[in-house]
Amino acid sequence: MLPAYVVAMMNIHDPETYRKYTDKTPPTVKKHGGKFLTRGEKVTTLEGKPYTDRMVILEFPTTKHVKEWLKDPEYQAAAKYRKESSTMGRLLVQEGGTNTDNPDPKL
Repeated sequence: MLPAYVVAMMNIHDPETYRKYTDKTPPTVKKHGGKFLTRGEKVTTLEGKPYTDRMVILEFPTTKHVKEWLKDPEYQAAAKYRKESSTMGRLLVQEGGTNTDNPDPKL
């Protein structure tokens, strides 16, 4: 079983409404075994175009947990506030690797 990481990148245009989303989201994440690794902290761009939007990174036990979280009626009710108050740049999920000590350099 590999952990799954969610990266959400968005531009917030209505912070007051967005707070309704952030107030309701943590219990839904926890309910599905997830946890926040970052939650809107400052992002420093080391290469490329500067990133100035909001970024959130979450960890879940598996991709299945992520999909169940996104379908959860409680999360869907909260997500309406995100959709009203922001423009989603990206919502990504990536499974963690099994070999993190000496990963294959050809991958």
